[in-house]
Amino acid sequence: MYPKGNLFIPASHGQLEAIIKEPSGPRKGVALVCHPHPLGGGTMHNKVVFRAAAGLVDAGLTTLRFNFRGVGASTGEHNEVEGGVEDVRDALSYLKKEFPDEDITLAGFSFGSRVGMQVGISDDDVRRLISIGTPVEKYNDYEFLTAVKKPILFIHGDTDEFCTVGGLRSITDRIPQAEVVIFPNSGHFFDEHLNELREAIRDWTIRQLSNN
Repeated sequence: MYPKGNLFIPASHGQLEAIIKEPSGPRKGVALVCHPHPLGGGTMHNKVVFRAAAGLVDAGLTTLRFNFRGVGASTGEHNEVEGGVEDVRDALSYLKKEFPDEDITLAGFSFGSRVGMQVGISDDDVRRLISIGTPVEKYNDYEFLTAVKKPILFIHGDTDEFCTVGGLRSITDRIPQAEVVIFPNSGHFFDEHLNELREAIRDWTIRQLSNN
């Protein structure tokens, strides 16, 4: 049994269950982490999402992760990309209201990448993006991401079941500022690389914050 979230975020369909974590030192900004596909068992407690959020907290960011509609105690019913996009916007609205004028980092894993990147690319308050296990070959509509002008980190496994490295490169090679980290002998869920994933996110985020 997973622990309950420690807050609820107002959403268009009711509420989103969420967990927020504060850094041990001074806050350097805020972050949002979006989980994988709900119909595949994705929740905010997913091990990749948990490690990604921990890496952002390590970097000094107050970090929010939430359950998409229809997951856990979040209301509503799953509605694919359209519903996911709405939920990401609602989660970002909460962060902006609670932490006005704070620098925002947006991260997403798998389905969370697909919907999170769509929202984050055009939101002026989102300063940087992190896309984990980017399922380019599953959705076939990631072309929008080649227009991103913000700093963006891609983390991928070289044996990812939903997207080959070549499929990922078909997008990232057209993003000059993209940083790409490929873990060897790693599938979609980074089973043997979770601590490295956390460290990669922490280090990249710290570096980006120092460039502000």
